Amino acid sequence: MKLVKLSMVAAATCLLATSAYALKTEDRVLKANYQVEYTKAPGSVNSFTEMFTEGEVYGRLRSNMFWWDWDTEKTSGSSQTRDNNMWGLGGSVVYKTGFFHGLGATAGFYGTVPMHRDNIDPAVANTNFGKAGKDTYHTRRDGTEGAMGNFAEAYLEYKNGKTNVKVGRQGIDSIMIATNDTKMIPNTFEAAVIENKDIPDTTIRAGYITAQKLRDHQEFHSLIASGADSATLSTDKTAYNDDSGTHKGLSAYNIRTKGGGDVDPEMKLLTVSNKSIPNLKLDGEYIGLQGFFNTVIGEANYQIKLNDSWTLTPGIRYLKQMDDGAGYIGGASLSGSLRAIPVGTASGGYKDARNADGSIIMARLVAASGPLELSAGYSKISDDADIIAPWRGFPTGGYTRSMAQVDWIANTKNWAVKAVYDFGKAGLVPGLLVAADYENMNFDDKKAFTSTFTDRTIFHVDATQTFKSLPNTEFKFRFATVNADPAYTSATVQGTVDNNSYNEYRFEMNYLF
Repeated sequence: MKLVKLSMVAAATCLLATSAYALKTEDRVLKANYQVEYTKAPGSVNSFTEMFTEGEVYGRLRSNMFWWDWDTEKTSGSSQTRDNNMWGLGGSVVYKTGFFHGLGATAGFYGTVPMHRDNIDPAVANTNFGKAGKDTYHTRRDGTEGAMGNFAEAYLEYKNGKTNVKVGRQGIDSIMIATNDTKMIPNTFEAAVIENKDIPDTTIRAGYITAQKLRDHQEFHSLIASGADSATLSTDKTAYNDDSGTHKGLSAYNIRTKGGGDVDPEMKLLTVSNKSIPNLKLDGEYIGLQGFFNTVIGEANYQIKLNDSWTLTPGIRYLKQMDDGAGYIGGASLSGSLRAIPVGTASGGYKDARNADGSIIMARLVAASGPLELSAGYSKISDDADIIAPWRGFPTGGYTRSMAQVDWIANTKNWAVKAVYDFGKAGLVPGLLVAADYENMNFDDKKAFTSTFTDRTIFHVDATQTFKSLPNTEFKFRFATVNADPAYTSATVQGTVDNNSYNEYRFEMNYLF
């Protein structure tokens, strides 16, 4: 049955297409990750009063629906699953002032209301079975679902020549950090960020980040702590990080009792991008959390013109994670299952269960011609520790990662192929855009029980449509089917029942005003 579904969707994909930019209005662009890019914003003004009278208001209404269909539900044990559906209605109002002597400000209020019954089971306490769509609502401590509303953005901005400074609540986008506005409310940070472009063809950015607000959370909180502030983790988990990619061993309790460290460490961010060599783009990034780890990334992409219509762009990215206490506190696995293993001990398939050193090597080829783009990517995670990245930026993004997947577990080998086509640009179907990708994730079987991941393949397709008769409006359908091996019931025994495979459907509408 799964092969039949996959074949049907693959055939449909041949009639569809996508683009990095789908919906465009006179003042904004809605990117593929649903982050808003402002193409027309307030400029300089002549007085403090005009900062506000010449400001602009940007509105957005959105509806986001999710259906999650498990091949086989798991109705017992600590990691139960249920078929679930979610629907959120909401939107945002963002106000940007004009700039007086280079000084301006932005404030954005975002909200969402769940339009469905709670995904809970009265027999299972404090549990919500919503999966990918849980960001359409706020999960309360008892598992029930509530509306959200908060000022996810509120920052001062100063412009002087080629220097820009932002201080306050803001979106930040890099390889490891992302605003990632694919649900209802963006992922934002409390930070001070300075960007400078004085060096020709070079952009340098430095950030000092103190807190993060996840997409389904009401409050800003620790950048790194997960779980709850107790030994049993029985208190409110949403007080800290609970998103995919979170290191569960770095709970607030473990940080305080094992490391004696700061539950709210600051992050230092530095990014550099250079295009001084024709057709070559170089990127570098550093993030550091004192007492936890430091990560450095280097990337290069070189575009080769094959003929009048085709270009080929090979790319390579290398990531190095250097332990500075995270391994001792939470262990080498993101699952947190190794946090009590003695330092220097091999366990769960990890050579040193309490060392967070790790790395990734990635490579890709991207071929493009007019409305068509084809790519193939590969990533190999070193046989050390899992990569820590709980900020909605994806270490393998753009190379192998498919929708809703964590493919940076130690000793994992991934490959992916992607196809992008813009039928509107091709003059075939106005406003129709689609992208499809296929990923194969080959996990280390020795780590499968420890990390809770098993080998899998993913097929994912996006279809986006706009209509001239409905200006400023976009419709997007997303589908993914995951075929995963059964989970391991012990370190050496694989189960016989597949509780890991599923189909996922998403439908979103956006209106910009």
